[in-house]
Amino acid sequence: MNITQEWNDILDKVKTWARVNSPWLIHYNSGSCNGCDIEILATLTPRYDAERLGVQLKGSPRHADVLVCTGPVTMQSRDRLQRIYEQMPDPKYVISMGSCSNCGGPYWEHGYHVLKGVDRVIPVDVYVPGCPPRPEALLEGLLKLQERIRNESIVKPIMSGFVGKSA
Repeated sequence: MNITQEWNDILDKVKTWARVNSPWLIHYNSGSCNGCDIEILATLTPRYDAERLGVQLKGSPRHADVLVCTGPVTMQSRDRLQRIYEQMPDPKYVISMGSCSNCGGPYWEHGYHVLKGVDRVIPVDVYVPGCPPRPEALLEGLLKLQERIRNESIVKPIMSGFVGKSA
């Protein structure tokens, strides 16, 4: 193993550690009953202490790593959801929380304007089932997402040697 490979391994471990231990969330509600929203807020209270996992709720998609979607995605909210997802920096992750967000819920069957899940608009990494899901379910979804982040690598290899015009 050469020195550049060792540096790549060290950088990969440091970046992975930082990404795993600080998932910053942004929440998007596309118009539901607010049951999931209340459960998200309950998860952030001291009783469930999501901050021990490094979780913080942010107000801007430019500062967030994880998009938590709740509610049924309608034709009207589809473009807004896509725009928020595109504003997030890479690497970005999506948690679909609740039955409405996962599959359209009870609104999909009788509504022409409701899509059958968030995954029809943006890629989803973790699904949290329930109506509304308990804070423990959201914490489990965050732990699964952290495990997924832990198992992927984002470091680009360091070049060994100068590439350019020779004198």
